[in-house]
Amino acid sequence: MTAVHLPDVSTRPPRSPRGRLPRRVPVRKILCLVPLVLVTAVAVQHRAVLAEGFGQLRRAEWPWLLAAVGATCLTWVAAAVTRQGAVVERLPGRRLLATQFAAGAANHLLPTGLGASAVNLRFMTVCGVPLARSSAALALYLLAESVARVGLLAGLLLAFPGALRFGALLPDGATGPLLLAVAGVVVVAAVMLLRVRRLRTAALSFLRTALGEARAVHTRPARALALWGGAFAFPALQATVLVLVGQALGLSVPPAHLAVAYLAATVAVALVPTPGGLGSVEAALVVALVAAGGPAAVATAVVLAFRIITVWLPLLPGALTLGALVRLKVI
Repeated sequence: MTAVHLPDVSTRPPRSPRGRLPRRVPVRKILCLVPLVLVTAVAVQHRAVLAEGFGQLRRAEWPWLLAAVGATCLTWVAAAVTRQGAVVERLPGRRLLATQFAAGAANHLLPTGLGASAVNLRFMTVCGVPLARSSAALALYLLAESVARVGLLAGLLLAFPGALRFGALLPDGATGPLLLAVAGVVVVAAVMLLRVRRLRTAALSFLRTALGEARAVHTRPARALALWGGAFAFPALQATVLVLVGQALGLSVPPAHLAVAYLAATVAVALVPTPGGLGSVEAALVVALVAAGGPAAVATAVVLAFRIITVWLPLLPGALTLGALVRLKVI
């Protein structure tokens, strides 16, 4: 007799009561909900700041606030222009702009710079830019933005040398330990590169790719103009938002001094790896505005209103946009 082989039912997936196999929940649907969960958690954690900030907005002059909202919207355009300037390929304009809006929300939910970098890196790879060149373009963007921010600060300090009292920004005796910490990080990184061959090889390969990408971008005048024009426009627009909010709340500090205070505070906060600078930006800005000559109470109100406009109002729409882009496989 021929042996009959029965199927091994123990290896089959469990069936539902109606005899159908259970459906798997797509990973992308779960990822779409992650930004909303994070927004809710961050909002609950900072609910006192939100309540105080919206309270300050109620007593402000609305024409100045509307201008501040408009300048905030232009920062996403500047970011999109800079991102396009950092890569040779032509990126789809509307999706690039939507990605910058979503990246802003991601940047406030993850440690500084990581959220926006991850979103833009994924966007460029989906657009067909190889991962190595996408990473090089990302590094070029960050370098251009850092150079532009520090360059604007240096230029304003040369034009207005008395705009900020830096002695008030750092506690007594803090400069030495800060320089030692920076030097220690540089030394450790150098030792690791010299001793670990794989790390050294990867770093040299990335450096060659990054230099090649930068050279290719700067051979095209339109790309170079977009890169550096957007890089300078982005912090300038952010400083403009603070100036407009200061006018709305009657802060008695000259606009140029406000811009210096903003740039100095954000350069300092870049060293603090908190999600979007939440908490650290507020503290640094208040100290900088007081060092620029503003009353502490009004400076605190201006900073809270500034962060409401630039962070909290776009946060939920940005998170929804991020979820939609994930669902549509744009990123």
